[in-house]
Amino acid sequence: MNRLLIGAKTTSLPNLNREVDTERLRLNLLQKTPSFGFDNILGDWVMLGFLSYFGDDSAREQTGYSLSPEYFEIIVERDPRFLEMYLFLSTSISMYVGLPEQSVALMEKGLKSLSPKAPLKFYFIWRYKGTDELLFLGDAQAARKSFEKAAEWAIAYSDPESQNVAALSRQTAQFLARNPNSKFAQVGAWTMVLQNAVDDRTRRIAISRIEALGGKVVITPEGGVQVQLPEQD
Repeated sequence: MNRLLIGAKTTSLPNLNREVDTERLRLNLLQKTPSFGFDNILGDWVMLGFLSYFGDDSAREQTGYSLSPEYFEIIVERDPRFLEMYLFLSTSISMYVGLPEQSVALMEKGLKSLSPKAPLKFYFIWRYKGTDELLFLGDAQAARKSFEKAAEWAIAYSDPESQNVAALSRQTAQFLARNPNSKFAQVGAWTMVLQNAVDDRTRRIAISRIEALGGKVVITPEGGVQVQLPEQD
């Protein structure tokens, strides 16, 4: 894989396109391959493949990220409880491929297999879904319902993080109920994107959108990030 990543810097576009076509065929085969009860292992394996694909910046600059949905169709089908992958799903499909409808549909599919009482904090998926609906689909009503579900699921946990997420999600839903075009809610959603960004490009996009909406991003002396929200609307 390292040799492939290094070689991508000098590989011609036709060769890169052939590699993408080969990978698409491999993914199509994996969709039909029986796992013999090891669905989660297959899901992990496909996720490792996605991370190599997504992280190959030089190749993706030339061929794009069109395979991202195909990776996550397999992972969601095989291992819907794989919490960490939903963040990559949302970012890569909505922001990089420009298909938020597909991102939301895959999260909805995964959520059907989950519950708020599981050890893992699946309420984060409702927040990712609400963020995609608000920022990329412009569907404030759907986003409000997703944030309400996030609050409903988060309140089932007693730890401070979950209680804080429940309060923030409920607050965002209330803003959207009063004003579907709430800048405050949008800045809050972009702040979540910034805090969970998986790459520098996503961070730059999130900061520019926050500032365009009237928020302010401050880098602390320790290197942390603080977001000053605009006036509540």
